[in-house]
Amino acid sequence: MNLANCPRCGRLFTNNFRDICPSCIKEIEEEYEKCLKFLREEKLATIQDVSDGTGVSIRQITKFIKEGRISVANNPNMMYPCEVCGVLIRDGNMCDSCRNRLTRDLAAAAKDDSGKKPGPDDKSGSGAYSAVDKFRSPK
Repeated sequence: MNLANCPRCGRLFTNNFRDICPSCIKEIEEEYEKCLKFLREEKLATIQDVSDGTGVSIRQITKFIKEGRISVANNPNMMYPCEVCGVLIRDGNMCDSCRNRLTRDLAAAAKDDSGKKPGPDDKSGSGAYSAVDKFRSPK
């Protein structure tokens, strides 16, 4: 029997399939139904409107969207915050600006790292895998 504390409410529960307790699962399903009902009546609602109208947190509504339970295609004003800067977006985890900045920074890090050859005293080449290695071309 696997026992765990629910990360949402702190109650002790038998951990089988889900990482949260049954009562929190029920609460989340009720929140989801509230959001769906609200969005059926208010097709042009924003995420803030849904949160204000239902009492469901923006974080939970964002989770419903990312899980595919709430469709942004059917709700033209439904957007959620970028995980980096908070700008409202309709898909993915980051806005274009943050994605471009991350790509540019990774390219710069790869360029800086490509000029260095690990020597016998260099600890950086000790077999550790870095994020830059993912973008290097195979040799």
